Amino acid sequence: MFQLPDRLSKRVALLLLSVFFIIAGVNHFLNPDFYIAIMPPYLPFHHELNFISGFFEILGGIMVLPSRFRVKAGMGLVVLLLAVFPANIHMALHPELFQDLNTNAIYVRLPFQIIFIIWVYWATHDSK
Repeated sequence: MFQLPDRLSKRVALLLLSVFFIIAGVNHFLNPDFYIAIMPPYLPFHHELNFISGFFEILGGIMVLPSRFRVKAGMGLVVLLLAVFPANIHMALHPELFQDLNTNAIYVRLPFQIIFIIWVYWATHDSK
């Protein structure tokens, strides 16, 4: 089976991670209604939290690229992923509120959050 050398696979994973978070962050500004709709009602300031999380997704996506900031940016993205997890739980507990979304996709988001956390940590931390 074809396998990329570890350094190359980390660089590819890091670049994809960067692009993923930058696009996701920009999407918070282009499509705020989606993100605001999935926020649990007990959280205040939905609009502000949406823009803050989008800003930090973009910032994290950029800051994982320079090696000087990579580990701290990676940890920041892990914290961000943990911070937005309640929105995924809210969606899973109340799928009837999100009828435009496939119910299976709502449930798949939960384990994907864990996969994203592992991806961020692996790509931003030295394996030594």
